[in-house]
Formats: sequence, C-alpha cells, structure tokens
Amino acid sequence: MSEREDLSFESDGERCAAWLYRPAGEGPHPCVILAHGFAGVRAARLWAFAERFRDAGIAALVFDYRHFGDSGGEPRQLLSIGRQLDDWRAAIAFARSLDGIDPERIALWGTSFSGGHVVALAAEDHRIAAAVSQAPFSNGLSALGAAGPKESGRLTVAGLLDVLSMIGRGEPARIPAVERPGRGGAMVQPGAYEGYRSLFDDPDADFRNEVCARVALVLGAYAPSRHAADVRCPLLVCVLAEDDVTPAAPARGMAERAPQGELIDYGPGLGHFSIYTGEPFERAVADQSAFLRRTLGVG
Repeated sequence: MSEREDLSFESDGERCAAWLYRPAGEGPHPCVILAHGFAGVRAARLWAFAERFRDAGIAALVFDYRHFGDSGGEPRQLLSIGRQLDDWRAAIAFARSLDGIDPERIALWGTSFSGGHVVALAAEDHRIAAAVSQAPFSNGLSALGAAGPKESGRLTVAGLLDVLSMIGRGEPARIPAVERPGRGGAMVQPGAYEGYRSLFDDPDADFRNEVCARVALVLGAYAPSRHAADVRCPLLVCVLAEDDVTPAAPARGMAERAPQGELIDYGPGLGHFSIYTGEPFERAVADQSAFLRRTLGVG
C-alpha cells in the first residue's frame, strides 16, 4: 500500500490541508472523503478510518476545514456551517479532479457534526455515490436539548458576547469545544472531555480545545435530517444507543426517510466517543468498509 500523500486544495481562496491514501493497483479507484466533527481535526483518528478504507481498496481523502488544524483561515477556531459545507464542496471537486480517481465513485464520510454535513451534501449533489453518517448531528434542537437548558443558556450568552466582539472587531470570544460537566463548554456531557482527548496521540501537543462561541447561536436551526428524503445514493447511518451528545433517535429517523437508508445501531453501553477506538471502532470500520465496497463496486 502507498504512503499517504500530503496535498492541499483551495476553498474560497484559502488553503485546505489534506491527506490522500491510495490503495494498491492502477485504478481508477473509488474515493471516500472524510472530515471531522465539531471543532475536530484530521489528526483526531480520521487517519485510522482512512487507512482501513484504503486497505479495503478505496482511496481516502481526509481534510481539515478552514480555520482549523493545518488549514488556513482567520480567525482560528471559527466554526461556520456555511464555510464548512463550502469546504466539502471544494474537496469533492478536488477529489473528482485527481488522477487515478473515478469521479463517478465518490463517497462521503462524516462523523458527529460532519455526519450531518454529508447528508445535506449528498441531498444536493446527486453524483455522490454513497455516504456514511456516523453518530451524526442530525437535529440541532435535539442536540441542544441533550445539553440541557442551563448549558444551552450559557452557550447563548457566550455566543452573543462573541458576536459583540466581532462587531467591535475585537478578538473572538472562544469557549472550550469540550469540557467536564459544570465547567462550561460546547460539549459538557459526562465523559465527553476524556473521550475527545482520547482521539489524539498526544493531546497536549495536538488538542486545541477552543471554538468561537458565535456558532452556538445557529446550532438550533441546523437540521440536516430534513434533507434525508432527497438523498438518492445509499446512506449508512451508524448510531450509538446511549449517545448523549448527538442523540440517536433523530438519526434513526433520518435513516428511515432516506430512500436507500441503512441503519446500524451499536446498542447499549456506548457513548458518543466510543466508536473511535477499541472494539467499537473495529466493528464500525468493518461495517463501513463493507458498505463502501458494496455500494462503490469494489471487488
């Protein structure tokens, strides 16, 4: 198998850093595009999924959004839903342009926040051949409800302060992307802080735990699940029964409404970050690889 390639592409004039994993053989190969969830970066174990997909005969393009990780964009840690969707569109166009990649066999893979993005994108781009939505953010009101009214109120106040700072052209008001319960942050459910840190080989070096707070003001209105009926390609939705960050119930409904939706429920005892490591990761990546091989015509 080839070593990963360090590449980049432009999105609205800014550089998005990417890794490309190519499988053995001449191709043209199908390609799955991966990007992370809320304030996440590719170093947070996306390479582990990409390597497995490559080993299954599928090229994998993994990228960081603008404002995060190794990509460009100021201010840092700005999570804009519109910009992230534009970054996905740029990544799709870039993948379709690559030598050795079949432009008609492009799949999308998203997790948590990006698990919602891939549904919205597959609904608008009917050339997409398949999509995987893992532990997805499917309905903003449901996600805010899981955080509870006290934390939702804190997020709203922080978001307003960040908007005021933006209007005054000051430094953004940033909050922790993930924090322990009671300390204030975007994700404060029990175990979320430890789970997020577990995604990094070296959390102290790689883990920038911040996001511009203004995103809190738009989360409730973002509901990618409403696009599910317009997704024409096969869609695999992977849910965790005890997910208290992105609740499973609306994601199950999303799979049901998609014309070619498939659902895998990994049952009780697993929280939002369980699926990235250990035995749950092994189960999920095997299921996802099999789905992608089948729907992309590999083997």
